[in-house]
Amino acid sequence: MVDLDRWLLRPGPQRVVADALFSGWRWASRMGTAGAGTRHAARFQHVGAGAAFSWPPGPTMGERWVRVGDAALVGPEVALSVGMWPDEDLRPADGWVIRIGDRVNLGRRCALVGRCRIDIGADVTFAPGVYVTDHNHRYADHSTPIARQWVDEAPVRIGAGTWLGTGAVVLPGTDIGANVVVAAHAVVRGGVPDRCVIAGSPARVVRRWDAAAGAWDPPLKEGEGDAEAPPGWDGG
Repeated sequence: MVDLDRWLLRPGPQRVVADALFSGWRWASRMGTAGAGTRHAARFQHVGAGAAFSWPPGPTMGERWVRVGDAALVGPEVALSVGMWPDEDLRPADGWVIRIGDRVNLGRRCALVGRCRIDIGADVTFAPGVYVTDHNHRYADHSTPIARQWVDEAPVRIGAGTWLGTGAVVLPGTDIGANVVVAAHAVVRGGVPDRCVIAGSPARVVRRWDAAAGAWDPPLKEGEGDAEAPPGWDGG
């Protein structure tokens, strides 16, 4: 009797199986994208026109407190979580806890974890693996395991047009201005002014736009920012 597993691992049959699996995954990714009007979108407080949730989805909790703007893209495996446990009795002042602005792009495996307020402006881009939270466990009681202590919380705001690099972490109480570049793996807390570049852990301003001089300080490298966009690029 033929050992099916051994037969399938022969080069010819294995290639056929691999092609079928890859084709099936591409089909599922295309057909699994969910937008307004789908059952998945109906779990959220609001999903705007043209918004999309990519396949495969990430874990979600407390979706009724999450608003997703027009043409926003929630990438594959993005976690959207509100509350410390399912159905926590939250009473947010504005009726929502996480608000994702119009045309926001959340890259693969980002995580937004809130229980008081995370407000993301329009046209913000998240590279893969960005983590944003508005609460953290306390550690004041040195004799109690940290995970068993309650949380401190503070609202988070990310201004319009900002770009967050891969692996950036945004902590409670952060207020990021507009058109800010957050470098990869930066750990951000506190206030960040408009039109600057921040990097490091903790993050600090390493470049800013000088409106009076009409230039970046320190200056950009020679040729940086001079390349023209190819035909068809619409900036989105």
